[in-house]
Amino acid sequence: MNASTNAGRNVDAAVVDLRSDTVTQPTAGMRAAMAAAPLGDDVFGDDPSVNALQSALAERLGFEAALFMPTGTQSNLCALMAHCQRGDEYIVGQFAHTYRWEGGGAAVLGSIQPQPLNHAPDGSLPLADIEANIKPDDAHFARTRLLAL
Repeated sequence: MNASTNAGRNVDAAVVDLRSDTVTQPTAGMRAAMAAAPLGDDVFGDDPSVNALQSALAERLGFEAALFMPTGTQSNLCALMAHCQRGDEYIVGQFAHTYRWEGGGAAVLGSIQPQPLNHAPDGSLPLADIEANIKPDDAHFARTRLLAL
């Protein structure tokens, strides 16, 4: 870990990689902040650190409320499950994180069937392909419920 002086203060100059909850390595300052944070039981709604984080984010983003989730995978799964019922499907690109890198969580834990599509060379999903994969209203098909981009 590197440190430099900034206006007479010792500043941690280490690069913090926030690509993933498993890649992130907290700095000494981050560890100290975690150790000093006031704690409570989030299930009972009395964890002041979680409550402050959720309130601050909701206010900054203009929402009524916010919910802290410790991983992107967890938040992606909760988003899919909030929009789809068991037996529904979501249209998704072959290289989308929710399809390729999350261990089939939507199918395994949410009973949500992915309908993966090939990406165009620019990374987009062609509108004609999306339209062609929307299932008709028929009891024989999983109901197309969501497009995940």
